[in-house]
Amino acid sequence: MTVEQTVRLTQFASGGGCACKVPPGELEAVLGALAPAGDTGHELLVGLESGDDAAVVRLDGDRAVVTTADFFTPVVDDAYDWGRIAAANALSDVYAMGGTPLVAVNLLCWPRDRIPFELAAEVLRGGSDIARRARCHVAGGHSIDDPEPKYGMAVTGVAHPDRLLRNDAALAGLPLTLTKPLGLGVLNNRHKATGEWFEEAVAVMTQLNGPAAAAALDLGIRAGTDVTGFGLLGHLYKMVRASGVTAVVDAAAVPYVAGAREALRDGYVPGGSRRNLDWVRPHLESSVDEDELLLLADAQTSGGLLLVGEVPGHPVVGELVPAGLSPLVVR
Repeated sequence: MTVEQTVRLTQFASGGGCACKVPPGELEAVLGALAPAGDTGHELLVGLESGDDAAVVRLDGDRAVVTTADFFTPVVDDAYDWGRIAAANALSDVYAMGGTPLVAVNLLCWPRDRIPFELAAEVLRGGSDIARRARCHVAGGHSIDDPEPKYGMAVTGVAHPDRLLRNDAALAGLPLTLTKPLGLGVLNNRHKATGEWFEEAVAVMTQLNGPAAAAALDLGIRAGTDVTGFGLLGHLYKMVRASGVTAVVDAAAVPYVAGAREALRDGYVPGGSRRNLDWVRPHLESSVDEDELLLLADAQTSGGLLLVGEVPGHPVVGELVPAGLSPLVVR
């Protein structure tokens, strides 16, 4: 039984989904000033240095803990689906490191005097259903009264310390595989502006990245990232910069959700997508037009994995080559 919903949740938020992230350049300037934590007796395998998807700490020779947190404003109007999307997005950071989610806690901000709290219950129900599908426990969380609704999860997972997917382990000579289509940012922006519903986009955003990550690990892949708020170009730039290689993207091979190009044509481009392109442009050599670059930089919410290696059933969208003058090349 669901709560009948007439409230448009996206109208209570200034941004939407991962498009409301702090711009990558500004974020790096702040994080770069932070001093590393002192010795804890455990080995920090992945921390702030490469801007990877989650932190990883080795416990012993066979076990590492993967930890992350992710939350955002409503990306769709339906409360239950927003909860599902936000949970899938938070779990994705663990999968993107090659881990298995173990336990999550909810993070909820809610304007109790503006939106019925019954809808918050629908958001939490959506998150719980996705976590159940991932076989991840949900054990409480934290909530505050806030003028703008926000939801997500802090997730803890486990991984083998020698079987991680890292963004600083990419090697030249290998292909790039993308496991979900792009275009979610422009479609979500159109949904917020018009109320139009895009069923395929919701299906893509609620799809778990676990099976793709498991397939990559089985194939011996050791480098990758997920594609979320910084867009394909932003996350790829972080990976090639950390790994000391150059990426060549075949723009014609990149898949898109139905309606994405029309949304771009009609002007529904999130500010986050434009900021992503501005950030990578100084490091980019391109022979495609501005619209194509905007789609490649489009801020995704709960996007797929970008893996260094070929994974059957998913498109190869480029390759890595030895470092050149430009870290990113789009053809």
